[in-house]
Amino acid sequence: MYVIIDIETTGGQYNQEGITEIAIYKYDGHDIVDKFVSLVNPQRPIQAFVVNLTGISDKMVKRAPKFEEVAKRIIEITENCILVAHNASFDYRVLRLEFKRLGYDYQRNTLDTVELSKELIPDLPSYSLGKLCKSVGIPIANRHRADGDAFATVSLFELLLQKDVNNKIINQSIKDFSEVYKKEKINSIISKTPTTSGVFYLHQENGRVMYIGKGKNMRSKISQLLAKKSKKIKTIQSKLASVSFDKSGNYTLARLIFNQGIAKHKPRYNSNYYHLSRPVTFENDNMLVICEGRKIGEKSVVLVIEGKLQGFAFTNLEKQITDLSILNKLMLPLDDTLDNRFIVKSSIDLKRIKEIVKL
Repeated sequence: MYVIIDIETTGGQYNQEGITEIAIYKYDGHDIVDKFVSLVNPQRPIQAFVVNLTGISDKMVKRAPKFEEVAKRIIEITENCILVAHNASFDYRVLRLEFKRLGYDYQRNTLDTVELSKELIPDLPSYSLGKLCKSVGIPIANRHRADGDAFATVSLFELLLQKDVNNKIINQSIKDFSEVYKKEKINSIISKTPTTSGVFYLHQENGRVMYIGKGKNMRSKISQLLAKKSKKIKTIQSKLASVSFDKSGNYTLARLIFNQGIAKHKPRYNSNYYHLSRPVTFENDNMLVICEGRKIGEKSVVLVIEGKLQGFAFTNLEKQITDLSILNKLMLPLDDTLDNRFIVKSSIDLKRIKEIVKL
């Protein structure tokens, strides 16, 4: 299903425009099945050259609905559709800009009839909508008005579908724009990841954890990971639906939480890791290993009893550290593996901790 769209704007500086008129035709590849056309109050002045071009003035849109009043209808009519426009990057950008102002992340796959026309109807003197339609005998009523231009684009797109007998160009165009959508989605996921130390979990659509990573700066780490070009990373990109994370406050705890996550989730796309086989012992069999916490005033604590790891906790009260009965209630389990012992011991040896409290 397609939605053929045309937008008129106020003009002005890049990403400062507002929509003055929008026309959307829902098209199933054969017939128009739905339609939405409306003037829009942009809540900003329309540039004089735009008034001369479109005939749409400030007075005409004064009583028109604001974008927030038509946004729901636009979402509904374009749901699960490929957005088609002549110079699609412009219409899509402005549409996304208006939704962004409302705090909504509007995303659709798109097709550009300019690019398709250049492929399917080559060697024309011009691919502007007016001259292109004149070249192929498509009439345009109300040129430079959203409804007239959108309706002409429907006829043009119908012609392009007929000429693309093998569906190769349209399929490739959809694939290309799906890559754009995927990049936008990945960038959105990256932007939501904190810049602090911790562990991040990449989830598939069904919520399953498919990859776990760690870093002193989680956002930087996930960005570096998803920028790679390997087959494995491309597969992760294609399946990536969301990210969750655990802040650790320090890299020692990030490594421990990472190991816990690997053991629990067994993520498909993490590499197999070498595990220690030699014994690892502590100089103090009963102690609290204290590191930085996730925020100012907070500490992280790893508890060792009789030479074995018991768990870890976050605390911002001194009483919680000095009273073991209280601390035990805060503890999260930590597997007493040789790998985890090595992480704690090496952090102590390399002085990557704040202090040790002997018990």
